[in-house]
Amino acid sequence: MNNQKAALLAKTESLLSYSINGGTFTIDLQLLTFCKQLIDEQEQEVVLLDIYKNPILVELESFYEEIRSRYFEASNEYYIEYEKLRKSRKVHKVLDLNEDGE
Repeated sequence: MNNQKAALLAKTESLLSYSINGGTFTIDLQLLTFCKQLIDEQEQEVVLLDIYKNPILVELESFYEEIRSRYFEASNEYYIEYEKLRKSRKVHKVLDLNEDGE
């Protein structure tokens, strides 16, 4: 179970990596919130530091829409797969109880 959960988490983390204009960003709530705040302040192009601390110029609206979409897709997929793991674990516990009782 732990190996499956670790593999699922690693897959999700890779889906939350986004490369653009020669930079790579980790999509997380902090990046999403910061970009949304800049959009609300009517910024259009900004320089953001990527995971390697390189300055990357991005067009904010399209960048935000892409990372927001990827975040929800990855999070939803993680949730679905995680629930499958949880349910399969419960089934195994029930089966183990049945085997012990016989």
